[in-house]
Amino acid sequence: MPSKAAPKKTNKNDEKDRPLVEDIRLLGRILGDVIREQEGAGEFELIERIRRLAVAFRLKRDAKAGHDLDRLLKNLSVDQAVSVLRAFSYFSHLANIAEDRHHVRRRSHHERLGHMQEGSLAMSFERLARAGVRASEIAEALGRAHISPVLTAHPTEVQRQSILAAERALAELIAERDGLATERECAANERALRARVTQLWQTRLLRTSKLSVANEIDNALSYYQSTFLREIPKLYAELEERLAGFEIAPFFRMGNWIGGDRDGNPNVVAATLRLAVARHVETVLRFYLTEVHLLGSELSMSAMLVPVTPELAALAERSGDDSEHRIDEPYRRALIGVYARLAATLSQLTGTEALRHAIAPTTAYAGAHELLADLRIVEASLASHFGNALAATRLAPLIRAVQVFGFHLATIDLRQSSDQHEAVVAELLATARIEADYAALSEAGKIKRLLAVLNDARGLQVRGAVYSERARGELAIFEAACELRRTVGRQTIRHAIISHTETVSDLLEVLLLQKECGLLQGTLDDDARADLIVVPLFETIGDLRRAATIMREFYALPGVLAMIARGAPDGWREQDVMLGYSDSNKDGGFFTSNWELYRAEIALVELFEPLRREHGITLRLFHGRGGTVGRGGGPSYQAILAQPPGTVNGQIRLTEQGEVIASKYANPDIGRRNLETLVAATLEATLLPVKRGVPKLFLDSADELSSLSMAAYRRLVYETPGFADYFFAATPIREIAELNIGSRPASRKSTRAIEDLRAIPWGFSWGQCRIALPGWYGFGSAIEAFLGRDAARRKERLALLQRMHAQWPFFGTLLSNIDMVLAKSDLGLATRYLELVPDKRAAKKIFAAIEAEWQRTDAALALITGQPKRLAANPSLARSIEHRLPYLDPLNHLQVELMRRHRAHAAAGNAEQEARVRRGIHMSINGVAAGLRNSG
Repeated sequence: MPSKAAPKKTNKNDEKDRPLVEDIRLLGRILGDVIREQEGAGEFELIERIRRLAVAFRLKRDAKAGHDLDRLLKNLSVDQAVSVLRAFSYFSHLANIAEDRHHVRRRSHHERLGHMQEGSLAMSFERLARAGVRASEIAEALGRAHISPVLTAHPTEVQRQSILAAERALAELIAERDGLATERECAANERALRARVTQLWQTRLLRTSKLSVANEIDNALSYYQSTFLREIPKLYAELEERLAGFEIAPFFRMGNWIGGDRDGNPNVVAATLRLAVARHVETVLRFYLTEVHLLGSELSMSAMLVPVTPELAALAERSGDDSEHRIDEPYRRALIGVYARLAATLSQLTGTEALRHAIAPTTAYAGAHELLADLRIVEASLASHFGNALAATRLAPLIRAVQVFGFHLATIDLRQSSDQHEAVVAELLATARIEADYAALSEAGKIKRLLAVLNDARGLQVRGAVYSERARGELAIFEAACELRRTVGRQTIRHAIISHTETVSDLLEVLLLQKECGLLQGTLDDDARADLIVVPLFETIGDLRRAATIMREFYALPGVLAMIARGAPDGWREQDVMLGYSDSNKDGGFFTSNWELYRAEIALVELFEPLRREHGITLRLFHGRGGTVGRGGGPSYQAILAQPPGTVNGQIRLTEQGEVIASKYANPDIGRRNLETLVAATLEATLLPVKRGVPKLFLDSADELSSLSMAAYRRLVYETPGFADYFFAATPIREIAELNIGSRPASRKSTRAIEDLRAIPWGFSWGQCRIALPGWYGFGSAIEAFLGRDAARRKERLALLQRMHAQWPFFGTLLSNIDMVLAKSDLGLATRYLELVPDKRAAKKIFAAIEAEWQRTDAALALITGQPKRLAANPSLARSIEHRLPYLDPLNHLQVELMRRHRAHAAAGNAEQEARVRRGIHMSINGVAAGLRNSG
């Protein structure tokens, strides 16, 4: 891909993007050279011809170019198609690397000039200062805060670790170029870049076997090794610098679902949970071992030159290190002792061994608090003898890491569907001859029975009874959680999340399962304490509407409020409530999903505010956001600030899923900026005074828009005859289900019902065919009906919508996200997928409805925002999309052609050809996901 083929700048006077364009051109040229070298000039020219035709089809809507492209693609052999797909997929990956580097470059440039950027701590602290918020108040707020990104595994993360490792190396080389001074250095750097691009080209892009949960665990841990373990302490260091003189509590914690999330995933069992915890522990302890070893090499001070505190001297004596070469080096001896205890801890908790031993492993640490105490002794001795500079570089970050990550690294959540809990409870009750048919009881009957059991100190399990595999498996999970909390620490597992929470009995059932497995002590009517926070997950529109009612009824039950107010053994008096963005969107559409989430948050805060004042119970909302806008994705900073006033209050958990994990956290610098954004937004949402409440007129208008939008959405998705068949034919949903990208099935049941399809592949499929329907559909119809046809009413209501956009963060952020989705969608490309639908008449009718709604939504945005062109308010994103579209479009064109072949081979029973073509389709899915970046 030579420089002449690289995307050109639209604004020649805009110099700030010049380094980005140069990096893209350089990487594109190197990729082109590698393709020419590896595959030959003919293959390179074929790729270039396809690119040129795709550009003509996009920019000029050239019908002849489209016809020529179609004919060319249909005549490609499978091997040629795969080569073309690899080329354009890798260019998307390389463009991402260049963009990430430019983002860091621009951020550093602004910081050097003293310019503050949105979402930075600098900007947030400035805003807080202008509002009169003192440093002591910020420190106090952080002391109460709990901010936790939670990594999850879902069937949308398509990158292999081998590819990610090569891309990290490329990112480091691109960053290095900014500091090169000579032609010789630049040439050496380019040779290194060429080596890594060659590595990419010769590395298999796809997995050959389906991911196991163990693979997913290791994939997630790679982000801790590359980013979290080092960058989170840096984030704390910046806060300490800004709040000099105030202690910063360890408020920022990482969470994880992988290994504990068994909702719809039969591959997650008790052994998987134990494996996940063991790998967590091994990862964090090996990090500590490395840091302690390096710290020992740095703290080489001799007692003959500088004294130490008595505590440090005693720590050195206890180390067991009697080497005559270090007899006068107390810090080294002390740290050798720390290393030996860490090595013993590693062996005890994981069964693995440390890589090096100055002395044999000694006594294992009982917990992270003991390690922290030893490190504090080292810190205090340095501070007492002019060694603060020595502590700052490695010891201080290590201490902060121990405070944040402990020995558990990240809290693993348990998650299971409410119907599975109910089935196990029913079996326990029936086997104990207490209730023959629990599932047949009314809700009131279930609650009465569950309360009676929770008020009985005796367990339900009958010795010698044979339970089903499901019951044994669920009980084994809770028993493993109890054991792991005891051996690793209470922070290891803290939450039991209930998917599809619909009733109060769903929450009581999990309390009962905790009781059966030693996680709930005492009886509910007396002195009960639950180890795990019972977390309802409200997912559908109906569930969200009942969320506050369910929680009110739960807390009204005898003993529940007292149990939560009493606190858990580790002191928590907290109630997490999880809100599902994905299923609510699939249920009611984008606008209604967001509006019902907003309303549910307000209702929950109103319910828990008196509980906070009177009983000290903290409500924490857990946002189940995905990568796509349709699943709650979009910029995190704006999303947090768009929450209803009073709903953040320093407490937030949110999921990070799919391609977004790699996009946000694969690059350490980008990762730290994204973590900083979460803290900055949480501080602003918590501490900045609310100027005024949201006007009732705004709320009433949103409610009306929601009803109109949901009606339009459901009319298409659930009421249009043949829509499900259209979806399964016109998107790569069938091919995604076969792709080795996750351990979880794409559908909960083996049907074609939209209701049974998981929300993640639902959104992923629409993104692949460039419609992204879950991120906007229904909004245009809602606005059109809301405005009406009467001129006076239309004028008045348009002015109202414009005020809502300008003055209400919720509405403004929602429109900004729709703007982004429309910019990434492409109905011209989407039409190519229509040829895959057997029922042409139905396809034409359904697509016409989609296209008409897209036009209505586009027009509505222009009316309300005053911007006829998409992303006018976000030029950097507009340029990003412009840079990559010429390389992204061919992937979609080829995807359509290969899907056509694949389905034809499948119908003919040609298994060999079907498998070869399937590989190409999966490669196109990878490339499109990389190009769109927030597809998960």
